Amino acid sequence: VEVKIEVVIPEKERSKEEMSPNGKASPLIYKVNGTARHYHLEEHPMASNPYHNPKDVVEASVCHVKDLENGQMREVDLGCGKALLIKESGEFHAVGHKCPHYGAPLVKGVLSRGRVRCPWHGACFNISTGDIEDFPGLDSLPRFQVKIEKEKVYIRASKQALQTQRRTKMMAKCISLSNYNLSSTNVLIIGAGAAGLVCAETLRQEGFSDRIVMCTMDRHLPYDRPKLSKSMDSHPEQIALRPKEFFRTYDIEVLTEMHVAAVDIKNKTAVFKDGFKMEYNKLLIATGNTPKALSCKGKEVENVFNIRTPEDANRVVKLATSKNVVIVGASFLGMEVAAYLAERAHSVSLVELEEVPFKKFFGERVGRAVMKMFESNRVKFYMQTEVSELREQEGKLKEVVLKSGKVLRADVCVVGVGAVPATGFLKQSGINIDSKGFIVVNKMMQTNIPGVFAAGDAVTFPLALRNNKKVNVPHWQMAHMHGRIAALNMLAHGMEISTVPYLWTAMFGKSIRYAGHGEGFDDVVIQGDLDELKFVAFYTK
Repeated sequence: VEVKIEVVIPEKERSKEEMSPNGKASPLIYKVNGTARHYHLEEHPMASNPYHNPKDVVEASVCHVKDLENGQMREVDLGCGKALLIKESGEFHAVGHKCPHYGAPLVKGVLSRGRVRCPWHGACFNISTGDIEDFPGLDSLPRFQVKIEKEKVYIRASKQALQTQRRTKMMAKCISLSNYNLSSTNVLIIGAGAAGLVCAETLRQEGFSDRIVMCTMDRHLPYDRPKLSKSMDSHPEQIALRPKEFFRTYDIEVLTEMHVAAVDIKNKTAVFKDGFKMEYNKLLIATGNTPKALSCKGKEVENVFNIRTPEDANRVVKLATSKNVVIVGASFLGMEVAAYLAERAHSVSLVELEEVPFKKFFGERVGRAVMKMFESNRVKFYMQTEVSELREQEGKLKEVVLKSGKVLRADVCVVGVGAVPATGFLKQSGINIDSKGFIVVNKMMQTNIPGVFAAGDAVTFPLALRNNKKVNVPHWQMAHMHGRIAALNMLAHGMEISTVPYLWTAMFGKSIRYAGHGEGFDDVVIQGDLDELKFVAFYTK
C-alpha cells in the first residue's frame, strides 16, 4: 500500500511560521502512532524532477517489446552507460545494472516477485523503486524512466546515475544542532558496525531530524569488518562504509574511542569509562562480539593476534610475509586468514579441535572438500588437537606447542577460536540477557526495557523461518537488517523482522554461500561436483 501525504500551507500561514534558532524555517511536525516526526519542507519536496539539467539526460531505444519475456532481465547499453531492463507481469522497469555493494552484475541475479537479488552477497532491490530491501550494502539502485513507442522500448536516464550505479535515499538533517546540550541526545547508538550505521541512516531516511549520536571503542568511522580477514592489507579509508563528509552532511555524530562502562535505564543514561555521561531518549545497543583469547601458557607473548581492527590485519600481513604463520581455529575468520596468507607466508599451519573444518556448519563431506582445496594451496592442518604453550624468544613468539606433542615454528599466530557477546557492561542494567550473554529481543528488536533496542551479533531474536525460535545469527547481512528494523520501531512503525539469514565466505577465488539457519542436520544431499567445488548442498532434518 502506498500512502502519499501532501501538505499545502496557505501563504498567510506560511509567513507566520516561526523561525528556529539556527535560522531555518521550523519543521512540520505531525504524529505517527503518538510519536512526533519532524520534516523540513526543503529536504522532502513533494515532487521532484529527477532530471534537473537536460544536458545530463540520455534517451535510447534498447529493444523491441517482444524481445523480452515476462520474468526476463537484460543488460542494455545507453551509449554512456548501462541499465538493467526487466519485464515482469507485462510491465517494463529499468534500474542500475550493478549491485552498489561490490559491483556484482545484477543480470546474473534472481528476479522474483518484483525484486532482483544480487548473485554475490544477496542484497535485494525493488524493481519499481530501486530501493534496497535486503542487505548487505547501504545504497539503492538508480531508477530510470521507461516508455513504449511503436512497439519499441526506450529508456531515459541521467548520465550521472548511469555512471555511478548507486543512489543514496533522501535523508533529513538535524534541526538546530547548536542548541543541544552536549551530554544529551534523542537517539544514542552504542556500537558503529553495520547495525548501528543502518539504524542511524534509516532514521534520517524516515525524516527523523533530532540528534543522533553513535559511539564506538574503535578509532575509525564504521567500516566493512568482513574485509579484515578477506583482504588483510586494506586501509581503513578503503573499507569505510561511508566517507567523513557523509556523517557531517546528515548530522550523524560519531564518538570514536569511547567505551561505555554501564547503562542506567532508570535515568536513561549511558556512563562512559572516562566518567562522561550521556542521557538518551531511545537507545540501540549494537556492540557485537569480543574474540575469545587463548588460555594456554605463554598467551601474553608478542605477535599473537585476534583480528579485530584494520591495524591488527595490516600488522599480521607485515609480520607474516615470508615467515611462519600458525592459525588457531578453523573458523570462518581462521580459514579466510589462512587463504589470504598462503601465497605471502613461508608456511601456514592451521590447528583445530575438530577432525574437519566447518564440520558443524557444512558437514563432513563439504568440510573435507574445502580442506583438500587448502592443502593443495600449501596450508598444513593439525586436526583434533589444541595449543598447550606459546614459546617465545626475546619476548616474541618463536614456537607453538600442541597437546599432541608437535612443535610448530611460528613468527606470528592468529587466533580464531570464536567470540562472546560484548555485553558485560549490561550485567547490572536490568536489560534481559540470556545465560550465554546475548541480549534478548523481540521481532521488533526491542529489549524488555521500553525505548531500549538491540541489534547485531550480540542478540538473540525470534527467527520467522524457525517458528520464531530465539536464535543468534552473527552475519553481516543480518546486522544490517536488525539496524533497519530497530530504527523503524524507534519511530513506532510496528515493523517485524522476517528476513532469511545469509552468509558468504571467499577463499582461493572460490565463494561459498549459505542461506537459511541450520542447527544440526540428519543428512546432506549434494548436487553437483564436490571435487570441482561446483555444487549445491541441502541440509535436511
